[in-house]
Amino acid sequence: MTINIPETNHKRVVIVGSGFGGLTLARQLATSDFQVVLLDKNNYHQFQPLFYQVAMSGLEPSSIVFPLRKLFQRRSNVYIRMAEVQTVDPLQKKIHTNLGDLSYDYLVLAIGADTNFFGNEQLAAQAIPMKSVSEALFLRNRILNDYEKALTTTDYDERQGLLDIVVVGGGPTGVEVAGSLAEMKRFVLPKDFAELNIQEIDIYLIEGAPRVLNTMSEQASAKALQFLMALDVKVQLNTLVTDFDGKWVTTNHGERLRANKVIWAAGVIGSTIDGLPAEVFAPGKRLYVNRYNQIEKLQDIFAIGDIAYMTEENWPKGQPQVAQVAIQHAQHLANNLKRLVQGKPMKQFFYKDKGSMATIGRHLAVVDLPLIRFQGAFAWFVWMFVHLFTLLGVKNKLFVFINWVWNYATYDQSLRLIIRPKVPKGLQEGQPLAKEIL
Repeated sequence: MTINIPETNHKRVVIVGSGFGGLTLARQLATSDFQVVLLDKNNYHQFQPLFYQVAMSGLEPSSIVFPLRKLFQRRSNVYIRMAEVQTVDPLQKKIHTNLGDLSYDYLVLAIGADTNFFGNEQLAAQAIPMKSVSEALFLRNRILNDYEKALTTTDYDERQGLLDIVVVGGGPTGVEVAGSLAEMKRFVLPKDFAELNIQEIDIYLIEGAPRVLNTMSEQASAKALQFLMALDVKVQLNTLVTDFDGKWVTTNHGERLRANKVIWAAGVIGSTIDGLPAEVFAPGKRLYVNRYNQIEKLQDIFAIGDIAYMTEENWPKGQPQVAQVAIQHAQHLANNLKRLVQGKPMKQFFYKDKGSMATIGRHLAVVDLPLIRFQGAFAWFVWMFVHLFTLLGVKNKLFVFINWVWNYATYDQSLRLIIRPKVPKGLQEGQPLAKEIL
């Protein structure tokens, strides 16, 4: 069985993944003579930097996703299929998916990265990751549901498990989640859950390195730690979580913390596709690529974004796994593919670091730019402007802006809804559709 894509005289570029890299590449090639096939298990693009705001009831999921087909409505050379790639056959130049087989002239893997639990199966089974909008929505439901349960829980130890939250990982995601939880505790929960003793709620941030935001400047790291402590986040550095059984969190220092929820933001590992030779895999299950984004020894297969392991003088251990790298990879590869079909030599890629930033709370953010570093209220407004500008869709920008203005004016988050999927009668667990819904 083959995927139903029309045959053409144009070169076919198959792109797997619609994250920042895959979507940028598809848009760059949409106005060219290529036939572009974009494959993803979802029919929408997800704006990952704002997942935590969905989890913290600040934004609706629909505000940070954008339908793929809407972007390419007027592009007859772009084909979108909801599919999961199972294996790659480099010799036959084909991929095998759950929808069937598909041949390619050029294959681009933009499959990103998944949560890294470092081989700890117990943590993988119990901790809550946040690598998709559905996981962020699950976390929102879990937090709100536990606070509702806490209202009727008289046992102190059991109530602490419902109230306290442990965030593992002191990178941008962990810092932003911890800060947002602390602000919810300070401004929202006293109004919504006046019967609870808010002082019983503890927010822990556990980081294995000597400082938070380890990839940013020491100045930004120190300021972020100061902001977190001002919000009463209990930060533990040089500490690793070794176990979590659903009720107790154990660290490498032997400490045990009572919490029913562990939010895991401690690292990523490359998503994998079968069929590639073992020697192309780099540390963290990334794929070795040359300066043209070609996977080593596989001339017509490319990788971009988080999955690509490309080294250069300033990045001897691989370029950072951030959105800007993926976008720049995609823009450069689009030009190189056009050069290939024109018989011209490809150009090498050089990453231009445009800086990094993280927000901890209202008027609390840190920004590292190539020529300047700053923190505080101005950094917070810069963070908001950059993220608002990079969102897809005018409607999404407007809705996010309205929510942010409302939250800013009222010290409130207006989307604290517990929404659970309901399976209709006749589609009970065990049937295919029921499994998809659940």
